[in-house]
Amino acid sequence: MSNGRTADVAGWRAGMMLPVARLRQLAAILGPGLVVMLADTDAGSVITAAQSGAQWGYRLLLLQLLIIPLLFVVQELTVRLALCTGKGYGELVRARFGRTLAWCSMLTLGVSCFGALATEMSGLAGVGQLYGVPVWLSMLLVGGLIFFMVCTGSYRSVERVAILFGVFELAFLLVAWHARPDYHQMAAQLRHMPLANHDYLYLLAANLGTSIMPWTVFYQQSALLDKGLTLGDLRAARLDTLLGAVLCQVITAAVLVAAAAAFGSHGGGMRLDDIPQIAQAFTSVLGEHVGRMLFAMALGGGALVATIVVCLSVAWALGEVTGRHHSLELHPREAPWFYSAFGLMLLAGGVLVASGINLVRLSIATGVVNAVLLPVTLGFLFWLARHELPPQHRLRGGRAVVIGVIFMFAAGVGLYAGLAGALG
Repeated sequence: MSNGRTADVAGWRAGMMLPVARLRQLAAILGPGLVVMLADTDAGSVITAAQSGAQWGYRLLLLQLLIIPLLFVVQELTVRLALCTGKGYGELVRARFGRTLAWCSMLTLGVSCFGALATEMSGLAGVGQLYGVPVWLSMLLVGGLIFFMVCTGSYRSVERVAILFGVFELAFLLVAWHARPDYHQMAAQLRHMPLANHDYLYLLAANLGTSIMPWTVFYQQSALLDKGLTLGDLRAARLDTLLGAVLCQVITAAVLVAAAAAFGSHGGGMRLDDIPQIAQAFTSVLGEHVGRMLFAMALGGGALVATIVVCLSVAWALGEVTGRHHSLELHPREAPWFYSAFGLMLLAGGVLVASGINLVRLSIATGVVNAVLLPVTLGFLFWLARHELPPQHRLRGGRAVVIGVIFMFAAGVGLYAGLAGALG
C-alpha cells in the first residue's frame, strides 16, 4: 500500500512539474515580441495618439483596435522567417533581391529609424524638461547610459532592461480609466469619421505609420536569432507576438481616450504643441505631482525601449546587408561596425534634438512617412514569406490571398491618407 501511495505521490509531482517546466520554457522564449511592441508604443505613438484625441476626440479610436490583427500578421511573418530560415530580414532581402534592393530596403529603414530616434530622444528630453533638466544634459545622460548598457551586456540583459522600462507604459491604462470618458459621446463620434477631411487623413496615416514600421520587422527577426531561438520555439514566439500586439494597441488606445477626455470634451479641435501640454491629460486626472510622475515614467519608459530597439535595428540591418558581425554577444572589438552604427545613431539623434526641432510635428510627420513607405515594407515581407519559407510554413493558398488583400488595403490606405493629408 505504501509503495502504491509513493508511486501516486511521485506521479502527482511529475504531473505538477510538467506544466511548471513548460511555463519556465515559455518565460525563457518570451521577450522579442513584447519588447518590439512596447517599443512600438513609443514617444511618437503617444504623441500621435494624444494629438488624435485632442483634435478629433474618439473618431480615431476604432483604428487603434483594427490595427491589432494587421500588426500581429506582419510581426508573425517575421517570426516565421527568422525561425524557419535562421537569417535576418536584411540577409533574406539581399539573398533574394540582390545588393541593390537590399540597400534600398536599408535606406527605407534608415529614414524611418532616424525620424523615430529623434522622436524618442526628444520625448526623453521633454520628460527631463518637466523636472528642469536641460536638453543637452538629458541627451548626454541617455545616450551614454544606453551605449554603456549595450556594450557591456548580452541580448538577454538588454531585453530585461527594455521590458522593465516598458512596463511603465501601463500607467496610460490607469489614466484612461480615471479619465471617465463619455461613452455616449464616444459612440456618437465613432459613427462619424470625416474621411474627406485632409487633417483627419493626415492623422489617420500617422497612427497607421506609428504602428507598422520598417524597424519593427528588422528588429524582431534579428532579435529572435540573437536570442538563440529555433523552429521548435515557433508557437511560443507567436504567442509572444500576439500578446505584444494587443498590449501595444490597447496602450495606444488608452492614450487617445485620456487625451480625448481631457482636451476633446467638446468634440476635439485642439492642437498640442509640446510634451508639457500633453502631460496635462495626466495632471488633470491624477493631480499635478502624481500625474506628472506617471506621465514621465510611461513616456520615458516607452521612449527608452524604442531608442534601444531603433538603434539595434539599424546596426543589425547594416551587418546583415554588408555581411559583417552583428550580434550583442560579440565584444565591441569583435564587431566594430555593429557598435559604431549604434553609437552614431545615438549621436545624430541627440544633435538633432538639441537643435530645437518641434517634437509634435516631427513625431506625426515620421508616422506619415512610415505610412507612405508601407507598400515597400509590406511588399518585401509578403514576397519573402511566399518564396523563402519551407513548404510547410510557406504563405500560400487562401491564407496568402487573404493576407495579400489585407496588405494591399493597408498599404493603399497608408499611401493615400499620407499623401492626401500632406498635400491637402
